[in-house]
Amino acid sequence: MPKRVLDVGQCVPDHTTIRNYLTSRFDVDVVRTHGPEDTFQELRKQKFDLVLINRKLDRDYSDGLEILKQIKADEKLASTPVMIVTNYPEHQDAAVAAGGVRGFGKLEYDKPETEQKLAEFLA
Repeated sequence: MPKRVLDVGQCVPDHTTIRNYLTSRFDVDVVRTHGPEDTFQELRKQKFDLVLINRKLDRDYSDGLEILKQIKADEKLASTPVMIVTNYPEHQDAAVAAGGVRGFGKLEYDKPETEQKLAEFLA
């Protein structure tokens, strides 16, 4: 049975790249959302093995860290692993401090560490 990934706040090219990267390495289904409303609808409807959130959401450029914080504050969702997608180490640090898992940046697809980080949840 495939693992489930929720991809939040990515523009079309970035979502396509993430989906292609994940599906070429893991047995996964990738669902796309854009903001807090549709993200929480999906999270309440079905279980996800990993949530990937863009640091700046595509539709309104709001801070993806706020969605991570909301997920971690929700008793029913808090155990869901969440990564922020960003190239900036300081934003990765902020995500970990808020209860997330250290994620990866869009310039890191070719690094073996990226696949290793994801394999922890998707292999």
